[in-house]
Amino acid sequence: MEMKKGQISRISGPVVVAEGISPRMNDVVLIGKERLVGEVIKLVGDKTIVQVYEDTSGLKPGEELLDTGAPLQAELGPGLLSSIYDGVQRPLPKLSEAMGDFITRGASVPGLDRERTWKFTPEKKKGDKVSQGDILGEAPEGNITHRILVPPGVSGTISSISEGEFTIEETICVLEDGTKLPMMHKWPVRVPRPFSEKLLPDIPLITGQRILDSLFPLAKGGTAAIPGGFGTGKTVTSQQLSKWSDAQIVIYVGCGERGNEMTEVLTTFPKLEDPKSGQPLMGRTVLIANTSNMPVAAREASVYTGITIAEYYRDMGYDVALMADSTSRWAEAMREISSRLEEMPGEEGYPAYLASKLSEFYERCGRVKTMSDAYGSISAIGAVSPSGGDFSEPVTQNTLRIVKVFWALDSKLRERRHFPAINWLTSYSLYTGHLDDWYRKNVSEDWSRLRQWAMEVLQKESELQEIVQLVGSDALPQEQRLTLEIARMIREFFLQQSAYHPVDTYSPLKRQFAYLDAIRTFANLAQKALSLDISLEDITELPSKAELGKMKFEDDIDTGIPAVVEKMHKQFEKLGV
Repeated sequence: MEMKKGQISRISGPVVVAEGISPRMNDVVLIGKERLVGEVIKLVGDKTIVQVYEDTSGLKPGEELLDTGAPLQAELGPGLLSSIYDGVQRPLPKLSEAMGDFITRGASVPGLDRERTWKFTPEKKKGDKVSQGDILGEAPEGNITHRILVPPGVSGTISSISEGEFTIEETICVLEDGTKLPMMHKWPVRVPRPFSEKLLPDIPLITGQRILDSLFPLAKGGTAAIPGGFGTGKTVTSQQLSKWSDAQIVIYVGCGERGNEMTEVLTTFPKLEDPKSGQPLMGRTVLIANTSNMPVAAREASVYTGITIAEYYRDMGYDVALMADSTSRWAEAMREISSRLEEMPGEEGYPAYLASKLSEFYERCGRVKTMSDAYGSISAIGAVSPSGGDFSEPVTQNTLRIVKVFWALDSKLRERRHFPAINWLTSYSLYTGHLDDWYRKNVSEDWSRLRQWAMEVLQKESELQEIVQLVGSDALPQEQRLTLEIARMIREFFLQQSAYHPVDTYSPLKRQFAYLDAIRTFANLAQKALSLDISLEDITELPSKAELGKMKFEDDIDTGIPAVVEKMHKQFEKLGV
């Protein structure tokens, strides 16, 4: 297809105005001698407004501009896992090999390796009828089996299908109408991929993080926001979820984060071991790195590239966890582009369409029945970085209107070295009602009652703290001092969790239940003891209480908790309970 030619008439940062071409909205255009990649974002009469995904310094009016006639597309096929891409799916290690640490403008490398071969095993045979989303066969990739799909919009009867080693561009299947199907296909990143049916979010995404699973659970196919100020632990929490959540595929979008943070992710992830398979975690991970010093427009595209790759693996029937770190930087990129376009600003200068763009992104998540009748899900966890930790700013507020789980990171908890620094009084999950049945069937009948008990104790502690600040804890009656002690046990023993300790970093659901239930057992026995006029000091000095606190770091924790509870009963019996 011959490309239409035009010329630049005006340049304003990443925004270029061109004349002489008549493209469609969202078409990709190539700009100047270096063929910088841009995308059409506005059409005004005969003027075309383009956002450029690279630095525009050195461009001048009158330079040539070519319309490719196609939108920004992601390449989908074997080879995505273990990859590290920039915002427009250029593989960063390949660019680094060719150019060193600094990427030359206009550099173009395909997203998927064209030379590597993959072993394809067909599932369909000659004469089978296939339609969009059907699985043609499989190719092993990383830690999973890559299912080769019939691209959306394609259907027909198979006239031939081959088994063997193929590159992603070689034909593996031919339909009777002559359509040739290779292992890869392309998909426009701004268009949601089709599915058969959206399902209720009634299965939890198990993270192994006690405060998240027990108090504020996220469903598979659910959406969550982690807002927090500088240093409160957004990135560590996102990394913990990447490592430990029971999603089969992880897409990590580092959207406008600081270079040193992204470097840490890029250097630590390849070394991490997948706890499920013992293989490297990168074998089921795709990293999209767009740091704060990279071009602003590519930051905006990186989120769409990430969700498109997530939808592709969802269509294979996998559960995908998508980490967007952080959506605030994405919104800032939108604000910068919007101001260059001289659009009417909304609150704090963000564009008026901020809310609709955020909801458009989060709505592409969910648990679905795919076109091939499999079940897959995308769970999105969006980190939000409000300036100065102010949760009333527009990005946080608009995100909270859309997502169902709010994990509020708190600077005061960080100062007290309480990690994860998630505030249990301001956080919430709207999935608990949908998930209670699952927890009752798979963990314990008593799960929801135990969670409710823990939340009530923490709420009572918050109310009592106001009195404590006025008169001191010694002035309180013994029952209320016991409530403060039990709340401290819940906070320090149960909610505090070390991401860097080999045992404490991950806590299975049965262990979480046993641990919190042991704290409740102590609380019940302590209340009985108080009613028998045993002093609070005698109760709190029992050795089993301190043992319970240390138990979370022990290798034999699963057998240790019941043993500590047994000791606890014996020690209370000695006190006369």
